[in-house]
Amino acid sequence: MKHLFTAIALAACAITAAAQTAAPAATATPAVPAAASGPSAAQTGQRNKMGQCHQEAGDKKGQERKDFMKTCLAAKKDGRAAQQEKMKACNADAKSKALKGDERKAFMKECLSK
Repeated sequence: MKHLFTAIALAACAITAAAQTAAPAATATPAVPAAASGPSAAQTGQRNKMGQCHQEAGDKKGQERKDFMKTCLAAKKDGRAAQQEKMKACNADAKSKALKGDERKAFMKECLSK
């Protein structure tokens, strides 16, 4: 009986030791693939966009430059961001003029078509 308990204890120790030595290998970080060494297409596109916005900003300084860069970098290729900015400006103008109904529709149509 004493030998049975000893055998069970040794087996449990062997299993625990095997699990502990196998665990670090399972949690090791995988190697970085060779293709990931350069910038991705999205990063390259963002860099190009940043350069283009920088050139367009010209000699603007301070808050004016920050605002311009934010708008320029947020602009989508299809012009959605520019259209949203135009919509905000037209809405603000219509609100300040207190336009309602058909007058507002006509004003918004005219303002957005510019």
